[in-house]
Amino acid sequence: MAVPAPDPLAVRAASFQELTRLGVPLPPDTFPLVWDAQDAVELRHTGELEARAVILHVLLERCFGMPAPAAEKWLDTNRLIPDVTEPEWAWISAEIGDRQSFALHLDALAGLAWVLGISKTLDPLLPPPRVLEQLPDLLADESFEQWRARTLAAPRDPTVVAAALDLHYCLDWSFQELERQGLPCPGELNANAIGQRRWALEWATVFVGEFHDPPGGWEEVDLSV
Repeated sequence: MAVPAPDPLAVRAASFQELTRLGVPLPPDTFPLVWDAQDAVELRHTGELEARAVILHVLLERCFGMPAPAAEKWLDTNRLIPDVTEPEWAWISAEIGDRQSFALHLDALAGLAWVLGISKTLDPLLPPPRVLEQLPDLLADESFEQWRARTLAAPRDPTVVAAALDLHYCLDWSFQELERQGLPCPGELNANAIGQRRWALEWATVFVGEFHDPPGGWEEVDLSV
């Protein structure tokens, strides 16, 4: 259920305060807000968030050596193939695509795991802590439903996720600016990792308001702005 979105100016001020603490460049004052003061916010349905997380998990396991037939069978048995995007299926079934690009989804998965309450933190300085261990045990053929029952996801408050999205929107700009200037990024993450986390947060968060379109697909998330 949608709830009133937090004050975007107060959230942006908090995001800038965090950027200052991290010692990274601040976006310009004209940097767009993610939502308007009158908007409402909600998360996608929990089942949709969980399905996307386990699909990314299977995708990553394919990057790390899981055989295609095993990945296809698991997705089919768990009725998740309709939720797999065309680029993802091309990689899972035939390794068509860029392995490194798909491997970067580890940080998108970290973002979704945090939204679902499976991971406790989403630290902009550190890689995700054992996030793959928190997903279905594919080697043991743990099913999607068995994993859901074992994990009991507790999605975070949508206003908290919205604030995290604004922070990562700003961090995405800051990390890209550091790399553009040839300066080191703080911590162990780079601009690609921050961009992946922003991707997950943008997809998971649904804003309701005059200037927002209905939520789109995973591949439709626009990270160009």
